[in-house]
Amino acid sequence: MADWGPVFVSVVLFILLTPGVLVQIPSRGTFIEFGNFQTSGLSILVHAILYFALICIFLLAVGIHMYMG
Repeated sequence: MADWGPVFVSVVLFILLTPGVLVQIPSRGTFIEFGNFQTSGLSILVHAILYFALICIFLLAVGIHMYMG
């Protein structure tokens, strides 16, 4: 059987952590901004590091597994 846990976690985190869609850390004027649909290079770097850290926590430390069938 296929393990869909990593796929599900990756897709959800990618949607939630896309810079500028829901939240942008750091933003252009303040530390955090919500729903501005703009991004910067520093924001992309911060969100990539957050994404990597959360993927490691959820997939390696917690061990989320989902089996279909």
